[in-house]
Amino acid sequence: MRKLLVILGIPIDDLTMPEALDRLDDFVRIGRATGKSHQVATVNADFVVKALDDPELRGILQEADMATADGMPLVWGARLLGVNRAGRVTGADMVPALAERASQRGYSLYLLGAAPGVAARAAEILQERYPALQIVGVVSPPFGSIFEMDPAIAEGVRAAKPDILLVAFGNPKQEKWISMHSRTLHVPVMIGVGGTFDFIAGITQRAPVWMQRSGLEWLFRLIQEPKRLWKRYVVDMIGFGGFFVRQWWALRGRGCHGSRAPSTALPTAQALIVAGAAILPLRGRLDRVNQAEFVRQAEEALQLTPYIILDMTRAEFLDSTALGTLVSLTKRAREAGGELWLAAVPEQVLKVVGMIRLDRFFEIRADVAAVLAEYQGKAGRLARPRRPSWTPSWSPRRPPPRSARPTRRPVALRRRRRGRHDRRPRPMRRSRPSCSPCRAAWMPAPRRPCKKKRWPRWPRTRG
Repeated sequence: MRKLLVILGIPIDDLTMPEALDRLDDFVRIGRATGKSHQVATVNADFVVKALDDPELRGILQEADMATADGMPLVWGARLLGVNRAGRVTGADMVPALAERASQRGYSLYLLGAAPGVAARAAEILQERYPALQIVGVVSPPFGSIFEMDPAIAEGVRAAKPDILLVAFGNPKQEKWISMHSRTLHVPVMIGVGGTFDFIAGITQRAPVWMQRSGLEWLFRLIQEPKRLWKRYVVDMIGFGGFFVRQWWALRGRGCHGSRAPSTALPTAQALIVAGAAILPLRGRLDRVNQAEFVRQAEEALQLTPYIILDMTRAEFLDSTALGTLVSLTKRAREAGGELWLAAVPEQVLKVVGMIRLDRFFEIRADVAAVLAEYQGKAGRLARPRRPSWTPSWSPRRPPPRSARPTRRPVALRRRRRGRHDRRPRPMRRSRPSCSPCRAAWMPAPRRPCKKKRWPRWPRTRG
């Protein structure tokens, strides 16, 4: 199960560079065998701040198959939340390492994005460093929205059939483009790399190593491009810092970090299987100290059924690592064709879940009975026998033979014919319109008298 840490509603994988490369190997192997596409995001503070006001981007990052910490603010935030092992895996460092791994394993790369000529220069440099590297395509489309892009770009990627697609459109365009085409391209791994091609081609200089390790790379880039980056950094500092302080204070105030409060074993009972769904009762606190037991029991329940119900009636608190564990468990259940429900969530836990924007990611219900009713209804719809499929032998232009037509429509589908004495009651009105146009339209009389010209009534003549 993935080790996730939720920071401002975005699940971040607790990975080092070798672990990230090993997971990409698994993605390529699974994608080659099944045709499944895996989306990878390198998340920094700018991603998180934009996701606060962009529900679509937030949903894409929450559903990503891997999200690494690209910026030092995320690493510092993870350490403040109690995760000291969190490492920084940037796109500028991952792409050269991935190119070396691809040359050794025989993976093919496709470079898409960046300014004209930048991606081609980056491909030449990578080819010089690793002669065995296979680069099957390099395209730098003109600037524009994802809806204005030429459909031939996606067709070219599909025809090239790469193992790894590197998209450098910038955030959030690259994440949305990948999410839009992930189901049709069938590329095993698709990564949004931002300005990595500019770093490889030498267009933009990276900060010295000591500045990268100390978290001052943003200052080096600000000195290089002050006009473009000053506003972005100011907005990110205010948005990320203010929102993170709220999350940190909410979690710290409950005593969920370190050893400030004792952690009880959670859950305290084995999973209960009811009508094909596993019910896990939670009691006490769930944090990074005791979540190993919860993960073990959750994996045992997933082996029995993909439908998991977490009864949180007696739960006290969930820290950021516990929320990351629930996110990982939910993704595994959905990948297996099931679902995870949170039932009877306490008010204090529900407040934290809503604050970090996970209330729409989880399926939250009032109690276990409501979940079971919903699950049984869904299972009944899935188990309901369908009509047998058969192919008609007649032409579509001609009506079917009388033997193939239904004799009579079911009662529930019949439409009751209305006669002239069975009409809907007309709305009541105060008085009958005095002019012919209003009377012909059969509308209620207006509040003010009609000002239209009234035609005289001619007497009827008998002919």
